[in-house]
Amino acid sequence: MTEVWGSPRRPSTGEARQTPGTPCWTSLLAHDLESIKDFYSGLFGWSYYNPGPRRLGPYVRATIDGQDVAGIGGLTPGRRLPTAWTTYLASDDADGTAEGIRSSCGTVGVGPLTAEEAGRLLLASDPAGASFGVWQGTRLASPRLAGTPGTPVRHELVTHRTSAVVTFYRALFGYEAEPAPAGGPDSVTLRLNGRPVAAIHGVGAALPPARGPHWMTSFEVADTDMAARRVVELGGQVLRPPRESAAGRVATVADPEGAVFTLLRTAR
Repeated sequence: MTEVWGSPRRPSTGEARQTPGTPCWTSLLAHDLESIKDFYSGLFGWSYYNPGPRRLGPYVRATIDGQDVAGIGGLTPGRRLPTAWTTYLASDDADGTAEGIRSSCGTVGVGPLTAEEAGRLLLASDPAGASFGVWQGTRLASPRLAGTPGTPVRHELVTHRTSAVVTFYRALFGYEAEPAPAGGPDSVTLRLNGRPVAAIHGVGAALPPARGPHWMTSFEVADTDMAARRVVELGGQVLRPPRESAAGRVATVADPEGAVFTLLRTAR
């Protein structure tokens, strides 16, 4: 039986904040925002709304049944950067976390900066080069949608060796790290308050050179095979066909701009 990944919460204090270190949001920057919105709407049934002016450019939140699930922003015209889904980890103090990243040999690329009244964020990379975000503020994704098709269900770091980065993440957020042989010979599960929230997989030479270390977002689907076929119909690619894994039936795919993610029908 597959362990259910949770979102640890502190006792309510009037604000829906998550335990520091919990993956709390996932966001994508796209070159053609309207085209990418159509792709994900066709794949996951997402609707969108514009939450207001953004310092970093145009930005929409994707919703299911009116509840936020992810964000998509538009890159400045002329910036031909590779697109990728970014996992955000919750923090109670974005500025303090930024200091911790720098002192632990990571890099802060953007921020910390204020996102209107919602909170503070930063973009960083770990010592191996994997990019991630940090979010300080109220909960963005709705917990009521957990397990619903079209919502993020797992966040996993794929890197060369777990030993090169696990100390970094534990120092930042106090994770409990334990071996997870079912995920591969060099895999660990990251826990908060005893509950699994993320994983790190060391894959050595199998790491795609063009991508390097990276955080991977898995989206829940009702039928992995059907969703993979839909990706192709919408102009994306299937990079690894549907297959069975310890987490469930999974396929690795890319959207029309090359952003890679996984489709996962979690084991019940």
